[in-house]
Amino acid sequence: MRHPKGLYLLFFTEMWERFSYYGMRALLVLYLTKTFIDGGLGFSDGSATMLYGIFTGFVYFSPLIGGWIADNYIGQRKSIIIGSIVMILGQFILASGQNTGCLYTGLIFIIIGNGFFKPNISVLLGSLYPQGDSRRDSAFTIFYMGINTGAFLAPLLTGYVAVMYDYRYGFLISGLGLLIGSVIYLLGSEKLLGDAGKLPSAKKNIDTNIDSKLTSEEKDRTWVIVVLTLFAVAFFAGFEQAGSSMTLYADKFIDRVVFDKLVPTEWFQAVNPLFIITIAPLMSMLWGFLSRRGKEPSVPVKMGYGLILLGLGFMILLMAVVQRGGDVSSTQVKANIWFLIGAYFLHTVGELCLSPIGLSMVTKLSPLKLSSLMMGVWLASSAVANLLAGFLATFASKAGASYVFIALTISSVFLGLVLIVISRSLIRLSHNRL
Repeated sequence: MRHPKGLYLLFFTEMWERFSYYGMRALLVLYLTKTFIDGGLGFSDGSATMLYGIFTGFVYFSPLIGGWIADNYIGQRKSIIIGSIVMILGQFILASGQNTGCLYTGLIFIIIGNGFFKPNISVLLGSLYPQGDSRRDSAFTIFYMGINTGAFLAPLLTGYVAVMYDYRYGFLISGLGLLIGSVIYLLGSEKLLGDAGKLPSAKKNIDTNIDSKLTSEEKDRTWVIVVLTLFAVAFFAGFEQAGSSMTLYADKFIDRVVFDKLVPTEWFQAVNPLFIITIAPLMSMLWGFLSRRGKEPSVPVKMGYGLILLGLGFMILLMAVVQRGGDVSSTQVKANIWFLIGAYFLHTVGELCLSPIGLSMVTKLSPLKLSSLMMGVWLASSAVANLLAGFLATFASKAGASYVFIALTISSVFLGLVLIVISRSLIRLSHNRL
C-alpha cells in the first residue's frame, strides 16, 4: 500500500534513535559490572541490575511528561528536536569519563531527552493517516521494523568496539548515530511532514472549536487504553529481562562458543531485533491474510497471544536451567546456546503481537486533545515494567534464575488467557475500534 513519504523520514529518524539507545543499553549492565581495570565501574550484579531497572523505568516514564508538554505547549515536531539534542549530550557525557559522575549525569540526560522524543514521534506518525485509514497498522509495522533495524545494528557495532577498545567508545558511537538521525529529520521534516505536529493539540482544539471536555465515548476508549496498558506492564516486565538477568545468564552460564569463536555477550542484544526484521513482514502478511477472510484476531486477542508466547519463551529458558542441573553457581557448567535463541524467538513473536499493535491501538483510541499524553501512558507501561524487571533481575542474581523463569512462565500464560477471555468486553467499550 502506498504510504505518505513522511513515514519513511520518521522510519529513519527512529531507526537512528533506537540505534543510539540500544547501543548504549547493550553495554550498560556489563559496563557497570566489569572491574575498573577491564573498563567498567565494578558494581555488584544486584546493584547493576537494579540501576538498570531504575534507569529504563524512568526512560519509559518520562514520555508522560514529554507528551503532556507537547500536547499543551510546543507540539510534536519541536519536542522531537529537543529530545534528540538532549539525548546526544547524554551519550557524549557517558563517553567522557569512566566514573559515576559521568554515568549518572549521562543517564539523566538520556531519560529527559527520551521523554520529549519517544511519545511524539509515534503520535506524529499516526497524524499522517486519517481516522479509519486501513494503512495505519501496516505503517506502524513498517515503523517498528525501523526501530529494530537500529536495535539490531547497534549491539553488533558498540559491542565490538567495547570488546576491542573501550566501553566509552561504544557510548560515543551511540551518540554519533543519533546525531545522524537528527540531521536526517531536520533536513526532511519541512518537505515531507508539512504542518503535521507543528501545533500542540491544545492549540488545535481551540482553532477547530473542539470541546475540551471528554465525551462519554472518549472516556470509554481511554479506559480501554488504560486496561490494555496494565497487561502490557506484565509483558514488558518479563520481556525486559533481556537486558538484565538474561544478559548476565548468557554471560556466565550459556555456551557462547560457535565455530570455535566466542560470541560476545553484547551481541545477543541483536538477536531480538534481527528476528523482528525477518518475522515482522511475515506477521503483517498473516494479519492481512486473515483480515481478507474476516478472521483477523482483535487487538486484545493479539496481545493475549503475546503474553502466552512470552511465558513459553521462559519455559525454554527453564530447560537451560535443567540442563545445567539447576541453579549451580559454577560458570564451568554451560547450557546450550539454542535454549537462549529459542527463548528470544518466542519473545520476539510475542512482542510483534503486542508492541506495534499497541502503538497503533493508542492512535486509534486516543482523544485528539490527549494524543501525546496517552502515548506517554502506553510507554509508561514499560516504565513500571522495567522497575519490576529490575527487582526480578536482582532477585534472580541472589536466589537463582529458575525462580524468576518459573514465575514469569506461569504469570504470563495466565494473564494472556485472561486477556483473551475479556477481549469482547474491551471491544464493546472501545466502540468497536479494536
